[in-house]
Amino acid sequence: MKKIFLLTIFTSLFFISCKKTTKSTVISDENTSFIRYAKGFQISNAGEIQKVTIKAPYQNSSEIFDYLFSTKKNSKNEIQIPISKIVVTSTTNIPMIEMLQEENSIVGFPSSDYISSEKTRQRVALGFIKEIGKEGHLNTETLLDLEPDLVVGYSVSTADKSLEIIKKAGIPVIYNGDWLEETPLGRAEWIQFFGVLYNKRKMADSIFKTIEKEYLETKQIALKSHEKPTVFSGAVMSKDIWNLPAGESFVAQFLTDANVDYLWKNSEGKGSLSLSFESVFEKAKNADFWIAPGYFSSKEQLLKSNALYAEFAAFKNDQIYTPTTKKGKTGGVIYYELAPIRPDLVLKDLIKITHPALLPNYTLTFFEKML
Repeated sequence: MKKIFLLTIFTSLFFISCKKTTKSTVISDENTSFIRYAKGFQISNAGEIQKVTIKAPYQNSSEIFDYLFSTKKNSKNEIQIPISKIVVTSTTNIPMIEMLQEENSIVGFPSSDYISSEKTRQRVALGFIKEIGKEGHLNTETLLDLEPDLVVGYSVSTADKSLEIIKKAGIPVIYNGDWLEETPLGRAEWIQFFGVLYNKRKMADSIFKTIEKEYLETKQIALKSHEKPTVFSGAVMSKDIWNLPAGESFVAQFLTDANVDYLWKNSEGKGSLSLSFESVFEKAKNADFWIAPGYFSSKEQLLKSNALYAEFAAFKNDQIYTPTTKKGKTGGVIYYELAPIRPDLVLKDLIKITHPALLPNYTLTFFEKML
């Protein structure tokens, strides 16, 4: 499913209920909700109608989309809520739906082996959640047979052709751009989007505020340390290019909030940097910690890829940590699924790794020391 880039950088919509506009269009609404961190969506009210504005459905999109929702039956211009049957296409959606206690509404998912949640895995095993193909190649016939009320999809750079077919068949499709958010709390705030779908906005807001509180309190704990260990990330995954988080990325924000010295913190960019092995080695060879070394899950794998990895101090001192070794029963990486909605736990992991004395009773949730 959606590859959130923590491991390497720490990865024309309209319907009867959707209005497409350009980004230069200003949508004014006195009843706009207070979304504090997320930049990709907004929620507003117009009487009994709720409007969700998706500002960034995929990378480099020049359009924004408005979707209208109503609790009234037989509405011609709005999607009726609460949603009772939904198809989602990213594992990151599943924990948010489960937190709202609406997992029984999920009827279809692509490449379901990526799902790690035991609760939702059981529903897959019992046949309540149907396999609808693979990411980017959805089985539109199976999906249409499910007759969902709504499909929540995502795309990297353009509208997904499979989803366009679904939309033309009369099923509402909304692209979820949570993965494009630039801050950890911005990603988590997308639970408010699902709060609209299930008519549970108060519940979604309460859940988010709890996560926000935990994150901000944890950030303050990190500041108690007077030492800032040096950290680097990523690895060479292809074509001899080392990918690691840019200084303005959400991953760099995690590391800043963990009160560590990320060696590329001053670099520009909100995505990843593409560097040579030599340049990374020169700067990071003596760094204290190596966090999230690409998709590698063992030191042996690193050495098979490039024996020079052994020359890093973090390799020699066994200070490499990865989230790739914690998986669900069918192989899905738990971090991919749960981390976006639990940035507080990601931050606690980073503090436990780099400032262990500050969280003496905490056990790592996502990361493990690479062996």
